[in-house]
Amino acid sequence: MRMSSDKPSGAKAVFGDFAPQLVRLTDDVLFGQVWPDEGLSRRDRSLVTVAALVALYRGNELPFHLKTAMDNGLSVEELKHAITHLAFYAGWPNAMTAMTQLKKIVEEGS
Repeated sequence: MRMSSDKPSGAKAVFGDFAPQLVRLTDDVLFGQVWPDEGLSRRDRSLVTVAALVALYRGNELPFHLKTAMDNGLSVEELKHAITHLAFYAGWPNAMTAMTQLKKIVEEGS
């Protein structure tokens, strides 16, 4: 999830020097320590993250994490099933929005 050293991280690209503490925490703690932790596989961590983002209706972060989930081994079919399951626990509108975003990602990748 970390960018190569010659390219700024996503947080750095968005916030630059405007919010250096948030950039540092995002890069060093979230993506430098939390995501690499071996307590969960990256695949499982992605599934948990997508579920939380769908449940909390966090549409800004969801496309990035849907793509990351696929990069971490989740199939489009598995993501469809997870989002459908979440419709009953996180709300229908949340699931519909997430499925719309997943569909868009799949169509853009085709």
